[in-house]
Amino acid sequence: MMKGVILGINPDARIVDITHQIPPQDTRTAAWKLAAAYSYFPRDTVHVIVVDPGVGSDRAIICARLGDQFFVAPDNGVLSAVLKADHHPNEIRFLDNHDLCLDVISKTFHGRDILAPVGAHLSLTHDIESTGAVVPAADLVSLELPEPSQAPSGELRGEVILIDHFGNIITNIDKSALDAFLQTNGNCRPEIRLGEHCIAGLQQSYLQGLPGQPLAIFGSMGLLEIAIFGRDACQALHVACGDRVIIARPG
Repeated sequence: MMKGVILGINPDARIVDITHQIPPQDTRTAAWKLAAAYSYFPRDTVHVIVVDPGVGSDRAIICARLGDQFFVAPDNGVLSAVLKADHHPNEIRFLDNHDLCLDVISKTFHGRDILAPVGAHLSLTHDIESTGAVVPAADLVSLELPEPSQAPSGELRGEVILIDHFGNIITNIDKSALDAFLQTNGNCRPEIRLGEHCIAGLQQSYLQGLPGQPLAIFGSMGLLEIAIFGRDACQALHVACGDRVIIARPG
């Protein structure tokens, strides 16, 4: 129905689904997935995000231009990871122009009745100013998205933030965090610790892992992953989001 609404307003719209695999009401996973994907889309793309546990409430709808792309989303923190980037220009508004919405708005499907038509109008006009009043980013609902940190012992501590479709375990440790750790630890071959499991060094591809053994690799999101070639690492290692991941000197 959302696609029908969009095409009814802009018949020339090209609609791309980033994912339909977000767990219900999981705004944090949605925030990470969006942050990993949006920058690969062309200028003036309109991203419509419908992970909306507050549907039917009085929560605001965000219409934003961040860098050279547009975003339409509920104000529930789903844009938190995207907003961490340094965008120029950065213009954020709360929707108050209901002429951009469908005539009848249900309490249970704002994706169809509000988000999709607003996104479709933006795809035609790029007129962010007409959507509503400007609001500072500080006024938006913000999720607590964990960042890796250096412990007094020198260890780099992060956590599991996502499990992908293959069961790969994705952490919040990016290459810059690892590089900083290596610079202060003599470019050692790091140990990656996840629960009782200890992995020596990093690999360049999944194929480099030993059969049945976990390996560490920087995946397509630019984040450290723990994987097992040909297996679901999450199930094999009994891991959940929020579990701690430690990078330490060997020994």
